[in-house]
Amino acid sequence: MLPFSVEQFFEIFASYNKAIWPAQIVALLMGALALVLLFRRSGLSDEVIAGILAAMWAWTGIAYHLMFFAAINKLAYGFGALFTLQAAALAYVGLFQRRLMFGASNAPIAWIGVAFVLYAAVIYPLVGVVAGHAPAELPAFGVTPCPVVIFTFGMLLLTIRPVPRLLLIIPILWSLIGGSAAILLRVPQDWLLLVSGIVSVALLAGREQRLVSASS
Repeated sequence: MLPFSVEQFFEIFASYNKAIWPAQIVALLMGALALVLLFRRSGLSDEVIAGILAAMWAWTGIAYHLMFFAAINKLAYGFGALFTLQAAALAYVGLFQRRLMFGASNAPIAWIGVAFVLYAAVIYPLVGVVAGHAPAELPAFGVTPCPVVIFTFGMLLLTIRPVPRLLLIIPILWSLIGGSAAILLRVPQDWLLLVSGIVSVALLAGREQRLVSASS
């Protein structure tokens, strides 16, 4: 069903991780900064977080999909375009329109958002190691598709204003593509990807409905 083997898939990750080192460390630091800015807000917190998300999507679209994954899967050209488009949408909505506002709270939706963020950054690679994958061939946080999408869902759940639906289309699409492929490719850490998309959309829709009701 796939135009490449499981072995080829993980060989691409091994080559990619070696080629981009130490970008993985930079991505982790960026993710940590985004989380810190939720609790220690400044005048530009929202713009910085939106910029971090946009940078992760752009890097993954160009560096991973177009420059590496396309070598074994020509659909990666389309995936790269979608990831780059999502980066542009995040930059436009978050930096130019300033319609994204992030913040920590005690609401259940925020706790689930934090759980997704921590899963993408910390638990995700641990599950991969337990599943028998070498650390060098694991999809890394912030620079590969599935961790980026899970992290994005987590951060969008940590917003305190309605999220434009435009920003949800491509992440949901990838949660279906990546989540279903995870079964064939034996990547158990990506199984949460399917869940994260469904849960995030339901929670954000429910919150938006409550906000509309409260303002009317």
